[in-house]
Amino acid sequence: MDYYLLLIYFILVNTFSFLLMGIDKYKARKNKWRIKESTLFLSSVIGGSLGSLLGMFFFRHKTKHKKFLLGMPCILLIHICLLLYWFH
Repeated sequence: MDYYLLLIYFILVNTFSFLLMGIDKYKARKNKWRIKESTLFLSSVIGGSLGSLLGMFFFRHKTKHKKFLLGMPCILLIHICLLLYWFH
């Protein structure tokens, strides 16, 4: 696989995941329809774990939820291990 395309994919999916956290935080403040937690986790699992984690702390969103505080770093760690294995 072309590394350039993989890099573009990760940039896009992490930007999307970061923005999802921000949008959900905005909607939470305005008492509007929210993004499902499963959608937030899915965006992380498909490669946006770094963006999700950064979004959590940048927007101070979901930082009191254990499943997010433990889940997002675990997903990121799995992604790092997979990348190291794949590119080793």
